[in-house]
Amino acid sequence: MTLPAAGADAPVQCSAKGCRQPATWTLHWSNPRIHTGTRRKTWLACDTHRDTLAAFLEARDFLRTVTPFPPPPENP
Repeated sequence: MTLPAAGADAPVQCSAKGCRQPATWTLHWSNPRIHTGTRRKTWLACDTHRDTLAAFLEARDFLRTVTPFPPPPENP
């Protein structure tokens, strides 16, 4: 996933088709037939589309994890 540079004008948006809402969730997924090991692809979702995007990936056994976006800062 490529994130915009710091200070970019546009917020990071939901991956659902036609949605322009800010992303609040990260859906990590992989297709085991073509992605090896721990490789993960990423979709971003708003609160409205989190469940529908997750259901689409789960139906194909692709969904691995769902985490908040942006991730919470790590403790030093």
